[in-house]
Amino acid sequence: MTKHLFTLIVAICIFSSCSDKKSSENPNADFNKMLDTYYEDQLVLSPISATFNGDNRYNDQLTIDFTDGQRAKFADFLNKYEEKLKSFNRDELNDNDQISFDILKRELDLGKEGLQFKDNLMPLNQFYGFHLTFAQLGSGSVMQPFANVKDYQNWEARLHKGAAYLDSAQVYFKRGIQENVVLPKALVVKVISQLKAFDVKDLKESTFYGPLKQFPKEFSSADKEKFTKEYTNILTTEVLPSYKRLATFLETEYLPKARSTSGIGSIPNGKAYYQYLIKVLTTTDQPAEKIYETGLAEVKRIRSEMENTKNAVGFKGDLKAFFDFLKNDPQFMPYKTPKDVLAAFHNIHERMKPQLSKMFGKTPKTPFEIRQTEAFRAASASAEYFQGNLESNRPGIFYVPILDATKFTTTSGMESLFLHEAIPGHHYQIALQQENKDLPKFRRFGGNSAYAEGWALYTESLGKELGLYKDPYQYMGALGDEIHRAIRLVVDAGMHSKNMTREQAIKFMMDNEQISEEGATAEIERYMAIPAQALSYKIGALKIREIRNKLAQEKGKEFNISKFHDEVLEDGNLPLDVLERKMLKK
Repeated sequence: MTKHLFTLIVAICIFSSCSDKKSSENPNADFNKMLDTYYEDQLVLSPISATFNGDNRYNDQLTIDFTDGQRAKFADFLNKYEEKLKSFNRDELNDNDQISFDILKRELDLGKEGLQFKDNLMPLNQFYGFHLTFAQLGSGSVMQPFANVKDYQNWEARLHKGAAYLDSAQVYFKRGIQENVVLPKALVVKVISQLKAFDVKDLKESTFYGPLKQFPKEFSSADKEKFTKEYTNILTTEVLPSYKRLATFLETEYLPKARSTSGIGSIPNGKAYYQYLIKVLTTTDQPAEKIYETGLAEVKRIRSEMENTKNAVGFKGDLKAFFDFLKNDPQFMPYKTPKDVLAAFHNIHERMKPQLSKMFGKTPKTPFEIRQTEAFRAASASAEYFQGNLESNRPGIFYVPILDATKFTTTSGMESLFLHEAIPGHHYQIALQQENKDLPKFRRFGGNSAYAEGWALYTESLGKELGLYKDPYQYMGALGDEIHRAIRLVVDAGMHSKNMTREQAIKFMMDNEQISEEGATAEIERYMAIPAQALSYKIGALKIREIRNKLAQEKGKEFNISKFHDEVLEDGNLPLDVLERKMLKK
């Protein structure tokens, strides 16, 4: 299977038996049993996903998802569930189950199509990689629970398997060299740096030492001594050496063989792979060329609005000079410490609260927090949202990377960033979906990027309606975020289908938005690492706005924005064509 499809739908599992006998009296009941089994089977070979979803049954397990053996099991899974799905007549199902039918069929079809590609020969990169996820889980503060003795035993078992995962990655990287399926050199350099960062002189400084610094209060002295001794042994003899081995291999053997090209189109079968990823990540069949042209048109439109905003504040100079002013003028850098930056985001939340109830009828019960991104990954990280879980009272977390608080600018689009990554963007969408027990679990905990990121980008456009963007400089930041997503259409499609180089993409980005060379480089290298994912934002947002405009025109004064938002969110994450059919009752 492809790692991109795995990330989105977590559909890697072994078929487990369920009755072939289907009751003609209640096809919906039998269909939902099949969906439940589908979801449960996923967790067998996707135990980390179970942990992320708040299901602790598999917290001691870990699979190496890129191996040939796992891909073979996934192929069997797809074939068997394809046969199961054929035994149901879609027309006999209710509306909600017809949606589930369409989503499941899409997942199965894409899963089978994806197996023809060899992306497993590039098993990790600087943006999506087990070496990062492993450390986050092992930190003791994200996803993996450390509340009792059983939790500590579970993680001990995973520690052993995590080291094996990294060693297996080296094996598949070597195969990639042989088959000319390799990462770009610029990305390999970043991965090497990340891996080397785990080589600490004092084990207590390691991210993995976190659980040993925060034992539960009820732990006995014997428990603390036992786990400290055992964890220390595993970390020093297995885990940290596996990071070091992989770093050495990538630096000495892999880097010289890494490719100089930027786009995925240059690997064998790469152009077809990119078009496949467009289908997975945008849920459309749009050709790369059309997406590229859409991006150019959107960049032109947003630049015009930026010019108007620049002129409105009386700035004398061209747009690039205005970008430099917003990026460098001391008045826009008021922060002294990371706490100051986090407090500013809390203030944004407080200011928008009065309008949220007017725009949304349903709000999540899942807790929410704002945190600074951990130091070990901050340099390569963007601001992001980590899903919470209501049952375990685990909060949804808005992470903000703060390398130097004194250089963190208020004009960087803080308001639009909060709308997107936090509220009402990812937190509302993901939390409401997971809290909705009327949805089958594969929909509660699955989805696609076009809906998720499209929704989050759409919510950025609600700033003025939510009482934000009153400051023209903050509005300029929001326009900066919007044009950033439009630029992505150009540079992503450009690199992966039109031979645009990394350097050309960086220049195009810097010419059209307020961003440093360091920031542009990190962004472009992200698109190099995960082709087509960056397309999903703008494609999804344009579709949601299109649907809203059609309904508003059709209903006139009867159009209710709160009901519209609730209806968009109520059935969870949907492919864009399914969402459009539902909303417009096609």
